[in-house]
Amino acid sequence: MPVTVKTFGSTGEAASALSSDRSARYLGGGTLVMRALNEGDISISTVVRATDQALSRIDVTSSRITIGAGVTFAKILAERELAFLHAPARSIGGPAVRNMGTVGGNLFAPNPYGDFTVALLALDATVSVQGGLGARDLPIEEFLQSRERQSGALVLAVSCQRPATADAFRYRKIARIKPKGGSVITLAAHLPVSSGRISGARIALGSMAAMQIRARAAERALEGRALDDAAINAAAAVAAEGVSPTDNALGSAWYRREIVGVHLRRLLSGLE
Repeated sequence: MPVTVKTFGSTGEAASALSSDRSARYLGGGTLVMRALNEGDISISTVVRATDQALSRIDVTSSRITIGAGVTFAKILAERELAFLHAPARSIGGPAVRNMGTVGGNLFAPNPYGDFTVALLALDATVSVQGGLGARDLPIEEFLQSRERQSGALVLAVSCQRPATADAFRYRKIARIKPKGGSVITLAAHLPVSSGRISGARIALGSMAAMQIRARAAERALEGRALDDAAINAAAAVAAEGVSPTDNALGSAWYRREIVGVHLRRLLSGLE
């Protein structure tokens, strides 16, 4: 089946093309779309591209960052101001994948991939999208819950608050093959501290449900407490509440439930 490639100079034109053609897919780095085409996905008849430089821009202020959807993981690793995101960026694929894979594309990556999105979920990111009805900002949880419906919209950028300290954001990916394998579990935690106590904890998990999810029971176990052994043990004990992992070649659902608390304890304790 022939595939038509359409390239536009602006995000508005690309978004219009996407929203008007149900068989169109946006091509960023190509790690998802080209794989689908190579595997014979006949639902794609049009590939849309945009050369708008805004998609590859990184804006950093003292309190907030905005990353264009077309920014690659290699570019994130080269940006000193984004050091808190280097661990999730480095955990994705090998050098070739990191040179091509983009932040926007990772939002659509199915399990056992989408590790960078786990980090963004823990950081309470906002996703800017443009569709047929114009541009809008969505909380990342709302975006993920409607991800299938977002295939007709163009992701423009993601933005989030910068963690107040290097220790306030933590990330861990458990994989059989490092660094490029799919995840057995991915964990990220944002732990703001006020007067010595955690205030507004967010913990996100990958490969523990159909999409990236928050470990809300573990968040509640930490809220208002100092990050000591008792609080960490309480969070680890309830880490599997609300999860619904599936079996795959990397691990069984049973195994994932058994080890998620172990790895959350290590993450919160700062252990390697």
